[in-house]
Amino acid sequence: MNVGSDRADLTAAAAIRIAAMELFAERGYADVTVRLIASAAGVSPALVIHHYGSKERLRAVLEERVAAFVESMLAELARVPEEGGSASVGGLFADRLEREPAMAGYIRRLLCDGGPAGVTLFQRLYQATQVGMQALEQAGVVRPARDEPVRDAFLLSNDLAMLLLRPHISQVVGIDPLARDGLVRWSAEVFDVYSAGVFMPAASSARAAERPATGSEELSSD
Repeated sequence: MNVGSDRADLTAAAAIRIAAMELFAERGYADVTVRLIASAAGVSPALVIHHYGSKERLRAVLEERVAAFVESMLAELARVPEEGGSASVGGLFADRLEREPAMAGYIRRLLCDGGPAGVTLFQRLYQATQVGMQALEQAGVVRPARDEPVRDAFLLSNDLAMLLLRPHISQVVGIDPLARDGLVRWSAEVFDVYSAGVFMPAASSARAAERPATGSEELSSD
């Protein structure tokens, strides 16, 4: 990982934090050392310790930052129904990740690793999805669900798939679903699927009409 010009105007503490976030996301916490973080940030190991005390404390700072990031995003999501609009977790991630792009890989690692921080993150997002969907139901924007907990988990999983599978989606479709331009195309299709569905309404009845009669049907017709 090279120290780019985009870090030239950062304070040492910010450069260390961003380097650690990227390295933890790429390699996992256990495989990252203070020396690696210092090298990626363009500072000395002693300066990393000076600012954060230890690798463990640095991770705690990152988790606090993710929590603040998520809480701020969820507060915005909660305001959407009151303001008469609509939004998704994925869309809000896209907006906020423009401001802090290193966060995407780090959150992806938290969710995939399945540790306490990732589990807590998913629970917070799920609870916010529940609140948001209930508000949209009351506003008459979405219909009531037959199984509300499963529906909310399904919708959240669809949104988070953009984050978790972002590189794979970009490779096969040719767009970054969390970049501004890519999100426009992605959101348009998601809205179409959610509002119009995927299956043809008359498909099952048409297939039934084309199905050959069984022996019992032939007997009854006689």
